[in-house]
Amino acid sequence: MEKRKHILIVDDEPDLCEILQFNLQSVGYDASVAYSAEEALTMDIAKCDLLLLDVMMGGMSGFEFAKQLKADRQTAEVPIIFLTAKDTERDTLRGFSIGADDYIAKPFSVREVLARVKAVLNRTSRHDDPTANLLTHEGLVLDPQCKSVTIDGEEVQFTRTEFELLTLLLSRKGEVFSRQQLIEAIWPRDVVVTGRTVDVNITRMRKKIGRYAQCICTRIGYGYYFATESDQR
Repeated sequence: MEKRKHILIVDDEPDLCEILQFNLQSVGYDASVAYSAEEALTMDIAKCDLLLLDVMMGGMSGFEFAKQLKADRQTAEVPIIFLTAKDTERDTLRGFSIGADDYIAKPFSVREVLARVKAVLNRTSRHDDPTANLLTHEGLVLDPQCKSVTIDGEEVQFTRTEFELLTLLLSRKGEVFSRQQLIEAIWPRDVVVTGRTVDVNITRMRKKIGRYAQCICTRIGYGYYFATESDQR
């Protein structure tokens, strides 16, 4: 008999937690609740199969909490779905850059949450091939969990900023990101960054990926993107 999936709800709205917990349990999941990130940190998160995580909470925010989880090897692979009233493009990009698996803006229907939970669990099942989460393009391989990049079998050292830029572009091939979108997704909010800083990091990243540099393309007047095979023809 397959083990029931355990989902942890982290949100400071008790009524919402109760509704989500009841509905998750009614479709066959085990569901527990923490009313703050601080409370969740006292739990055995490594044994959870998925987190439903609010962004705006008193005390530690969901973004900061997620960063802590992704920095810890024991919890780095636990999937996260952000639940939040913040639905701007900047917040969505920031959530995905941290390592979110999905992002649902409030208000939402319970049916939508259940569908998203099922989809993420199917996609991130721990019984899957361990290489399934790798981001690849021919001989360019990026491992989001180990924070490593290999070029034709040889590991190349990246700074954190370079790594996150490549992760975002490679995970969403063909999608054009403006300099401002990249700044908002990658750099901390309290750091002043110019478009020139983005250009410099892109240039350094291109040099490090060798023959794949041609894949990091510029759409003049719009921004940067990772070219698909058809784009390069």
